Amino acid sequence: MSNAIADLRQEYAMGALNEAEVHSDPLQQFQRWFGEAIAAQLPEPNAMTLATADRTGRPYARVVLLKECDADGFIFFTNYRSDKGRQLAENPHAALVFLWLELQRQIRIEGTVSPIASAESEAYFRSRPRESRLGALASRQSQIVASRQILDQRFQQLEAQYPDDNIPMPNHWGGYRVQPEMLEFWQGRHGRMHDRLRYRRSAEGRWLLERLEP
Repeated sequence: MSNAIADLRQEYAMGALNEAEVHSDPLQQFQRWFGEAIAAQLPEPNAMTLATADRTGRPYARVVLLKECDADGFIFFTNYRSDKGRQLAENPHAALVFLWLELQRQIRIEGTVSPIASAESEAYFRSRPRESRLGALASRQSQIVASRQILDQRFQQLEAQYPDDNIPMPNHWGGYRVQPEMLEFWQGRHGRMHDRLRYRRSAEGRWLLERLEP
């Protein structure tokens, strides 16, 4: 088995990444690449690995969905009482990774995290499908549950309790914004000589663009 894994190979030769062609603002560059991922009809291009750490520095990672990206950063939504919510309360720093294998591209992001305004979370919550809103109420995310049946019964009870569309947003649910301090754009290249361009925020708040060796 180990030999079979070691023998896996993929040649990268779909594109290049150079300083003269990227945007001076990394968030604009992200929007450019994200638009190309959508145009390529990749499955769930907004799926991203979210890495957090607790107060001791122990790391955790999982995949979540990006729901908004603007000049201030990257927004995702979750239960504030979940494992990731507790970790972010203890250590408000995180890393994100977008991997688009079909385009042989990866983006790494590091930054500080803070909850968004309740009104922003409410607006997004109202836009979600009915089942997703009921699920946010039904799920005690990351808590141990004895069986699937308990979850299904809780969901059905909420369906009966809220027969119309007036489903309240839980006060322990909402969005986080990752405000980036570093973004790295990676493009696979032939012979593992990949292109890596890193944007790093200076002490004055300007973005510095640097090339990293592969």
